[in-house]
Amino acid sequence: MSSSINTRVVYIPPAERELPALALHIISLVDSYMLWLGVTEELPDTVQNAPRSGSLCKDWACAMPPPPGSKVLGPASPLFRTSGSDVALSMAQRLARKFRKQIFLSVDIPSVYLAVPHGSRLLLEAEKRILEALTAAKVDNDGAS
Repeated sequence: MSSSINTRVVYIPPAERELPALALHIISLVDSYMLWLGVTEELPDTVQNAPRSGSLCKDWACAMPPPPGSKVLGPASPLFRTSGSDVALSMAQRLARKFRKQIFLSVDIPSVYLAVPHGSRLLLEAEKRILEALTAAKVDNDGAS
């Protein structure tokens, strides 16, 4: 197991013309991930600047993986939340179950993008891309051990 902290920012291009580009900041810790997901106007080559203009505490949650062999979601708690967003908690629980790690997830997507009809598509695409990025991070971290 690697004891170093790894960090990277991933550019998530818009899946459709109506949707915004997203940035995903991944901090890989020992047995946990700290993630920030937010809308960005940065281009792919400067996406590492996106988290500096975002907000950590718009919709922030922590989730633990369920006990081994359990099919249910593990315990979770919102750390901070505004009335405009309530997606981090359930997404963090799904990610914790999938990766068997504690997940701290901050979702910084303005409510205008979460509204119908584009909100569910944006969140589905975002979660899919988070899964891809964390799978790649896991492979990178396992290879570094």
